[in-house]
Amino acid sequence: MISRKAIIRLSTLLAILSWVSLVFTDLSIVFSSTSNVAPSVGANIPPVLLSLFIISIFVYYKYRIEKAESINFVDLLWKVFVSGLVATIVSLLFRLLLNLLGNTKLAENVIFLDFIYLINLGLVIGFLVSTFIVWKRLILYQKSKFLMATWKIFEYGLFLSLLYNLIDLPAFSWFEDVYKGILVLIGVVLSANMKWVAFLNFKQKWKGILLIALAMFYLGYFTFTLTGFAVDISEVTTSFQDFRDSVFLIAIMSFIFVYSLFSLLVILFNLPTSSVFEQKLEEVVNFQRLSQSIQTEQSEDRVYDILLESSISTVLADAAWIEEIAEDGKSIFHTHNIKEDEIKRIKAHFVANDVKGILDKGSDRTKNLGKHLATLKGTHFRSMMAFPIYVKGKQEATLALLKDVSDGFNKENAKIIDTFTNQAGISVENFRLLSEALQNERYKEELKIAKNVQSSLLPKELDQNKDFNLVAFSEAADEVGGDYYDTLKIDEHQTAIIISDVSGKGTSAAFHMSQMKGVFHSLAQVGMDPKTFLTMANNALSKCLDKASFITTSYFVINTKKKVVDFARAGHCPTLYYDSKLKEWQFFQNKGLGLGILRNSGFENYIQLNSFTYNPDDIIVLYTDGITEAKNSKGDEYGYDRMLDVVSKMADKEALGIQDALINDLYKFTGTPVIDDDYTTLIIKFK
Repeated sequence: MISRKAIIRLSTLLAILSWVSLVFTDLSIVFSSTSNVAPSVGANIPPVLLSLFIISIFVYYKYRIEKAESINFVDLLWKVFVSGLVATIVSLLFRLLLNLLGNTKLAENVIFLDFIYLINLGLVIGFLVSTFIVWKRLILYQKSKFLMATWKIFEYGLFLSLLYNLIDLPAFSWFEDVYKGILVLIGVVLSANMKWVAFLNFKQKWKGILLIALAMFYLGYFTFTLTGFAVDISEVTTSFQDFRDSVFLIAIMSFIFVYSLFSLLVILFNLPTSSVFEQKLEEVVNFQRLSQSIQTEQSEDRVYDILLESSISTVLADAAWIEEIAEDGKSIFHTHNIKEDEIKRIKAHFVANDVKGILDKGSDRTKNLGKHLATLKGTHFRSMMAFPIYVKGKQEATLALLKDVSDGFNKENAKIIDTFTNQAGISVENFRLLSEALQNERYKEELKIAKNVQSSLLPKELDQNKDFNLVAFSEAADEVGGDYYDTLKIDEHQTAIIISDVSGKGTSAAFHMSQMKGVFHSLAQVGMDPKTFLTMANNALSKCLDKASFITTSYFVINTKKKVVDFARAGHCPTLYYDSKLKEWQFFQNKGLGLGILRNSGFENYIQLNSFTYNPDDIIVLYTDGITEAKNSKGDEYGYDRMLDVVSKMADKEALGIQDALINDLYKFTGTPVIDDDYTTLIIKFK
């Protein structure tokens, strides 16, 4: 089998030979035409040589770029820039030569002009084909059967156009226009595939804008240059290789321009959300650090330090402090960019002005802070928010964040920092619980406290909607469990719903459950589709889950405006769905791999995005494997069939009635309130 390097060398040699032959034959024909002598070369030879040159260049770049190892998106755009830059520089050198020659006979000689024109044509073809291969890699970054089929039609259509250029069919001249139109239309359809843009960060998007704009400039320059030469030469003779007659070149130039334009616009429109998305990822990473501190850090002080660092980087605070309240009543400060004397003056100032909702449990943590801080001399801070840190229901510390500008914090900042402080409280509490468990026999009693903390991670109220009713049930096998469910209203019309099951049981599963909650609240509000959400969640969780742990998840986004449900599954139990129109129940068996099992970029290939349109009285039943795998005294499992039989009889009932029937039948089947695995159900009924 021929190696990749050998193919590249052979294609290079063939491209050189075919181009040299093209130059020789085309110049011979032009000379014969202008000299009124019989041509020694047939007029059909140059088109054949041009087609051979194009195919050689295509093979060369196919193995240099398409078959190369994984290259990031900016590097691919850089290759387009470099190839265009080299071609432009060479072209400009020949243009400079023409300018230096001025009005001399050589500068006006049609054979000399045709020679320079052919050089520019070869440069243009090299640039076009290399850009075409790069665009192909970008478009097929996330493949689908339809996309692959459409691309093959487009690619084969381009190569067939080379054959068409070799055939002179004057009676069917209208066919050429139709052919061009079809190829351009397919190119426009393919140009809508811009999924790679979402994976660029803010800095990469600016680089992409610059490189794509330069690629469009190159394309415009070459089009202008070739057209100018073609017009000048055609005034003397029509017996030359005119690129304007090539269906292939016109179609590929149109495609490259359209995709460049679409890419430029999409990146520009994505710029405003890039910084927000990166901030959300930063929030996820910071939450992971706090979650990991439960298992990895060896002191409460270290947890507070991580909380301080994470909070500052998340909300971009200019200064911050954490005040621990010691057993003797004295305060211990962890500070950043602020001294203890200034802290005490700020606290005294708030007390003197009777400012509420700042250093206490007030609901509005940013109300009227600007005017109160403005009246305090000797400080440049103008915004502040603070959060109490509770351990076992008692305030053990306070986190305060400050900025130099007025109204520097918003409700979104308050929500994420509130989550951080709650997680820090859980970390500190679990340190103490584990320490006490090692010293005495009260381990189980202390874990009951952790259960209350863990249960607070589950929503006390689910987001309801006029289009659907939602109920949930959860019971842990141990004092703390690993099942998780939640909802989040993304906007007026979209609601995110998640159900997860952490591998294992007990405190370890509960800790991973808290990590899942942080990821959900940080990523879901961005409004991404379920497949992208699971991919990003896997990237985040893979950094903190131990190698033996994973999380199965099903994630849904209900769009009440479009009446559509988008969903994806990451190794979780199949979703049970009832179609009220067809009066049919079915299990959705879409593919999916648990979060944390595959910890690389290939994870998204194992996730399938699905969607369906819902109707009134449709039902979605979500559950964890603790229900289907529950056993009775004989060792028989409850199973999918028994569950389906119970809920199918209750299809005309409300969601709560369906849930009650299922849970009652489950406990009746097992015959005991003692369970081996967590029970969790989430039932949605559309109105």
